[in-house]
Amino acid sequence: MAPATFRSVCDCSQFVRLAVEALLPLLRPDKICRMELRVLFSEDPAFVLRKADEFLSSEPVLHNLILSILHSRVAQGDPGRYWIALHGEKTVGVVVQSPLEYPATLTPMESRAVLALVDAIAEAGISLPGVNGDAATAASFAGQWSERCKSAAIPFQGTRLYELLELGEVPRTEGHLRQAGPRDRSLMILWTRAFQDEIGESANDTELRVDRGLATGQIWLWDQNGETTSMAVSREPAQGVVRLSGSIRHPRSENKATRQPAFMLCRNIFAAVGIGILYTDLGNPASNSIY
Repeated sequence: MAPATFRSVCDCSQFVRLAVEALLPLLRPDKICRMELRVLFSEDPAFVLRKADEFLSSEPVLHNLILSILHSRVAQGDPGRYWIALHGEKTVGVVVQSPLEYPATLTPMESRAVLALVDAIAEAGISLPGVNGDAATAASFAGQWSERCKSAAIPFQGTRLYELLELGEVPRTEGHLRQAGPRDRSLMILWTRAFQDEIGESANDTELRVDRGLATGQIWLWDQNGETTSMAVSREPAQGVVRLSGSIRHPRSENKATRQPAFMLCRNIFAAVGIGILYTDLGNPASNSIY
């Protein structure tokens, strides 16, 4: 029996890079549609959570990344920019950019909401390095941004979102799962930096990321024969959904050790809240075959 059953929720066009190079013409929705919408801007994540609560809670799996970012910013106080697209008083889309040098993250939304948000962000003079969202919304945003800002959009990375549906039998592997502690800090920094380098992510905040993960109990380790062989990272529950955000294997450990912390985390998540999710890189056949 498979250790866990995952459902592919959606494919995401992650990190579409936006660069000022050339015009990519696209047909623009009717301006009348845009007039029905308004966009609110805020630097207060708590305000966004209150204002867009019904919308974000309506799809807790699809909106988990943005919910996680918002809750983290409320707790940690890191700066960010946030936009809410409203049709009347109803939220129809949210855009989050935090840290400020990162690509913006989008909720799924209709094309007219995308257009309203693109215009609002561009008119504010904000330059986005890229966007991250479901494939349709990210492509629509990138196309509208290219037309609005006379720029080029370059697809950078594709990901797939999986939702944990049920647990099966976990393969027998020697070792045990434990939470990382202060004595593991140096190793976690080394592994996290290597993981960031491998996926092309900035490693400027590695130590801060590890310290926060240790403080919140989100870093999990698999120990085997007195040696730490792999690591996995979970996130705080958001609307009853927990995301597994990274799994790293010691270079000398066996392949099955890579999966073991993830399997055990899935079991713990399913027992605690019932809903677990994770993203995989579509360019990585190993991670997609596992899940």
